[in-house]
Amino acid sequence: MKLFYAAGASSLAPHILLEEIGQVYQLERVNLDTKTWAGGDYNQVNPNSYVPALETDDGHLITECAVILEYLGLRNPTNNLIALYDSDDYWQKRMYLNYIATELHKNFISPFRRGNWLPDTKHSKELIYSRVFPRLRYLNQILLTEDYLVNNQFSAPDAYLFVMTGWLQRLALSFKDLAGLAKFDQRMRQRPAVQRVLAQEGQPHSLQE
Repeated sequence: MKLFYAAGASSLAPHILLEEIGQVYQLERVNLDTKTWAGGDYNQVNPNSYVPALETDDGHLITECAVILEYLGLRNPTNNLIALYDSDDYWQKRMYLNYIATELHKNFISPFRRGNWLPDTKHSKELIYSRVFPRLRYLNQILLTEDYLVNNQFSAPDAYLFVMTGWLQRLALSFKDLAGLAKFDQRMRQRPAVQRVLAQEGQPHSLQE
């Protein structure tokens, strides 16, 4: 498999899952400013210009973070990252994947955002926080008493949520009244797979064009 990524972007989540499941994979870093990678024009890989994108073993390309996470989870059922299709566990995990994708991920995108960068101005950060805080508070209530989102065990949605808590920190947004999420973020950073991924990716991409 080949993962197209940018350090600190949502591609961090499938990168974590690839490490968690012990999958053999190749990393291809994408420059979000120039839309290029080692092979040239990234738009030729993904016309939407963003990451993540996953090239499977049989040469197919999968995009959209939540879909890639589900794909990796279903290919490795023993890890229980998604669970068996049509089980209660499966639907709970899909519910959280979609909640994070639509209610959190997209609300981090401000009208002031240009290209693929998290906006880093006072006005844009205030707008982001007003949008994401109520949605974060919902997940925070779960994580006040649970280590992870579903059945108190690490799964695919947790990798995605970790991207969101990382973005809060990068934008210097407050974890005030989000104690559950703050503990979750620290817990995730203690996982060996997460530590390996953060070391591999290095400094996140710039917040500015």
